[in-house]
Amino acid sequence: MKFLFDFLPLLMFFAAYKLAGSHADAAQDFINTHMSALVSGGVVTAAQSPIIIATLVGIFATMGQIVYIKLRGRKVDFVLWLSLFMFIFFGGLTIYFHDDNFIKWKLTIVYWCFAIGLMVSQLAFKKNLMRKSMEHIIHLPDVIWNRLNLAWICFFVAMGFLNLFVAFVLFKGDTGAWVSFKAFGSTSIMFVFIVGQTLYLSKHMKDEA
Repeated sequence: MKFLFDFLPLLMFFAAYKLAGSHADAAQDFINTHMSALVSGGVVTAAQSPIIIATLVGIFATMGQIVYIKLRGRKVDFVLWLSLFMFIFFGGLTIYFHDDNFIKWKLTIVYWCFAIGLMVSQLAFKKNLMRKSMEHIIHLPDVIWNRLNLAWICFFVAMGFLNLFVAFVLFKGDTGAWVSFKAFGSTSIMFVFIVGQTLYLSKHMKDEA
């Protein structure tokens, strides 16, 4: 359930894009009628409407997550605050300029922020954030924690570049294909990476035992 909760904004972003895309004229009319003050020039085309609707839904879905967590009296993770900030910033630019390039960059910037955070914590503050977040669950040798931290840094950097390649080279001009990659492609790659990481760690957990 937590997995679905974490990916809820992404799934709603995808669903909203597809729904608005199948009713592009209605989406365009809604934006031009009710959101004209939020977009440059006051009007958008039917082709621009789906990404604007999807972006707006993604922002409100992320806000909804935070409100839900707060109402349950739990602490909101920094990652979720960062995601909301990035969604509002890049999403706001996407909506105002009705330009999907901004929201496409958002995913890469988030990945790279994670990589920088892990790196700076390790090098400047001697804190391994992966260890801090997982050591209450598993026990590993110091060298394995360092390898794990480095692996996630490399993964986030690589995923940032992959997103740029998919958005601006492989599917250049095809926002729908990029949205599908964002929702399922990048999620699948992360799932495979986590499975591989789990298999690697299980071997070392046995050795440690």
